[in-house]
Amino acid sequence: MKSRRHIAIIGSGPSSIYLLKHLLDEKDFFKEHFEVISIFEKSKVMGIGMPYSPETTERHNLSNISSEEIPPLEISFADWLRLQPREMLEGWGINKDEISDSEVYSRLALGGYLCDQYRGILDRMTQSGMTIRKHSGCEVTDIQDLPEVGRVRVVTKSGVAHEADQVIIATGHRWIGKDRPEQGFYASPWPIFKLFPEENAFHDFPVGILGASLSAFDVVSSLAHRHGEFVKKSGKLSYRPHPDAEHFKVVLHSSNGTLPHLQFDQEEPFREIYRHTNRDEMLGLVDDDGYLRIGRYFDTVCRPALMEAFEKDELPEVVKDLQRAEFGLKEFIEKMSDKHEYSDAFEGMRIEMVEARESVLQHRPIHWKEVIDDLMYTLNFHAELLPAEDHLLLQSQLMPFQMNVIAAMPLPSGDIILALRDAGKIEMVSGKVSVPKKQEAKGKTSIEIESEEGEKSTAEYRLFIDSSGQKELGLEDYPFPSLVEGGLVSLAVAEFADPQEADEIKQEKKELIVRDGNRTGYQIGGLAIDSSYRIIDEKGEPHPRLFDIAFPHVSGIRPYSYGLQACSDTSKILVRAWIEACETGSDMGDLEETTEVYEKL
Repeated sequence: MKSRRHIAIIGSGPSSIYLLKHLLDEKDFFKEHFEVISIFEKSKVMGIGMPYSPETTERHNLSNISSEEIPPLEISFADWLRLQPREMLEGWGINKDEISDSEVYSRLALGGYLCDQYRGILDRMTQSGMTIRKHSGCEVTDIQDLPEVGRVRVVTKSGVAHEADQVIIATGHRWIGKDRPEQGFYASPWPIFKLFPEENAFHDFPVGILGASLSAFDVVSSLAHRHGEFVKKSGKLSYRPHPDAEHFKVVLHSSNGTLPHLQFDQEEPFREIYRHTNRDEMLGLVDDDGYLRIGRYFDTVCRPALMEAFEKDELPEVVKDLQRAEFGLKEFIEKMSDKHEYSDAFEGMRIEMVEARESVLQHRPIHWKEVIDDLMYTLNFHAELLPAEDHLLLQSQLMPFQMNVIAAMPLPSGDIILALRDAGKIEMVSGKVSVPKKQEAKGKTSIEIESEEGEKSTAEYRLFIDSSGQKELGLEDYPFPSLVEGGLVSLAVAEFADPQEADEIKQEKKELIVRDGNRTGYQIGGLAIDSSYRIIDEKGEPHPRLFDIAFPHVSGIRPYSYGLQACSDTSKILVRAWIEACETGSDMGDLEETTEVYEKL
């Protein structure tokens, strides 16, 4: 492999931070191959990331990860908090005398931690002899391949161009929907300040929110704190609405009418790709046609691991179900979803709060949730092996179930929700929501709701926020036009194991069906990458100089990228791939998708 003199990283959020951390861990090796690392960040403040930035979020928005769940950086999050001034902590709503490794804290506090760790990592890299060039407030608007010289040109909004030998795209979240404030419609909650009433004013009307995810509850918490106050008495939280906000309330629109599961204690706070299997076993599950089938994965890897977990949780009836061969993945999802379904989702949360509080406060793990999370994490890093049929199953059933179970709501957020419920300030409407582009009423957003039974209704809101989460980006939304125009990026497509399946779904998802001769595929979302995160061009060839680890870009092939832990593992895979290429003397364009890259994790 020829010497790589210059790396350019687009973005300085968590993915970039962990990439730099893993490069630092291998500093002696990489100093022989890389001389300069340039980091481009469109924000003026580097090393935070959109979810934790004071430009987008505020103190009432909690993170959903504790210090013990955050992959190691310079020091732990909790230890870093203990070193901060009391006044700063109070600004984040943190009592310096009660800091815990298992507690969740403000997104802003986590952002401050990440920023400080980023600076510390860069200082150590500089001290070790690596040259770091930081470009803050510098938005990259295009990336151009220069194959004749084996380099890549990075073009910034100011028109200045930089050249590098390799470019890693780590741009993180990007919201592409268009806000229509004149109708009170917002395509995302971020930055959250845009949703607030003017000073000394109130939203004295119902506010509609699409979704019941954690980001939806960021909106709920921020607006509720601005329309009343929360009071804790005898250990119980209650809500007192402001007298000038009598008609304020929030209405959650969720397709299935459920709320997320609550935070739970874990035996192993870190996800591992190979906790219940290994790379060789996973590749051994691939059938003669080259596909990894979810059903086979469930039977071989998931079933025994889940049986052991349910035995620990003293749920023998589920163990008996799993002992039956006909009780497969779909039946498992249905059974465990039924346990979480209530005629009133808020009263269901009140019931589950007892178990959740006992789990967290008395350190009693809920093993099956932890195990299913690990199993899904394993599948995430092998999803390129799934046929289209299984990607459809993943998208329609497994991912919604997974996100509902594992996107666990912190207990303090649950207390806020129940306090609002007791005060009559929050409600849930189930059904699939669509927002027509053409709106008739002025100053309002009209939505259409379709129930599970097919019944249709409408509702109007003066303020309606789409909080359904980050959508994967297609070619039309990819931020670097030269890569699209040059055919250097392509859509992620999974082939059908049975072409007849394509015919059966053609009417429903016709625009996503792709035919190439005798091969039929399904566009699974996002862009195509290989297992080392090289972008794949229209001809199916990986690029030797361009890598993309931005979750919205690759969420079709990596559908369950688990927060900061996935940021760390993803960047570690990339670094290991570079090392392997260097050790074998090959070019990144010739890198094989070897077992070693993953096993060395």
